[in-house]
Amino acid sequence: MPQLRGRLLGNQSLAELTWFRVGGPAQVLFTPADEDDLAYFLARLPKDLPVYVVGVGSNLIVRDGGMPGVVIRLAPRAFGETRAEGDLVSAGAAALDKRVAETAATANIGGMEFFFGIPGTVGGALRMNAGANGGETKDVLLDATGIGRDGAKHVFTNADMNFVYRSSGVDPSIIFTSARFRGKITAAEAIRARMNEVQAHRETAQPIREKTGGSTFKNPPGSSAWKLIDAAGCRGLRVGGAQVSEMHCNFLINTGDATGHDIETLGETVRQRVKETSGIELHWEIKRIGIP
Repeated sequence: MPQLRGRLLGNQSLAELTWFRVGGPAQVLFTPADEDDLAYFLARLPKDLPVYVVGVGSNLIVRDGGMPGVVIRLAPRAFGETRAEGDLVSAGAAALDKRVAETAATANIGGMEFFFGIPGTVGGALRMNAGANGGETKDVLLDATGIGRDGAKHVFTNADMNFVYRSSGVDPSIIFTSARFRGKITAAEAIRARMNEVQAHRETAQPIREKTGGSTFKNPPGSSAWKLIDAAGCRGLRVGGAQVSEMHCNFLINTGDATGHDIETLGETVRQRVKETSGIELHWEIKRIGIP
């Protein structure tokens, strides 16, 4: 790939790229210079090499054995721009969800305040139909752009995304690069008041100053994961350096020296106890990747 302009590194640690600060190395870590560079890379990459894309790693457990194949990280410098025009906000896949909310608010565009409470990037929001405080990505997405394994660019409408709760139906091999969101022109005071509510909820109800990965399990239909975990007696439960948060039971935290194995084992222990006490099976919302 003589014309490659991005940064290609071998045996690169992934721990510092995740909020949990755990995990082994990527066999190869690629940071593309821009969308064209990403397309050039993917079109020439051997098809049998596994590829995984990461954002800010806020919803990710990397296992201690590391990641085989190629991990692609979209950097904010190339994929982090946001801008508003009329009632639309355009954003690169590496833009923080919080920045999307701020860009919308500055332009008096309402409906995206919920993004202020999601500690991830636009790429992750598209893949997972990220939501918080009563709003979801599917509520505001106009369209999304992504690159396939063949290097071709694709544009997906909201309907094409096949959104369901905490997931989208787009081919997993597509790497999202940007998106456009549509809101409604709203009074600035109303938008700021709603964003303040979202922030207050996060600070009082979630352990946002800890090494955590956000909500661990999806809420089962008609119930809350944290209530089931609490009822199963798991508040404060520990495995090695990993602990169920005392503040919010659906958050796992690295108390300082946890391994990826500690965190995943703790999560599986919680799932088992909830199943035993309530008969309900919790499903992971946090992504777990790599070799144990």
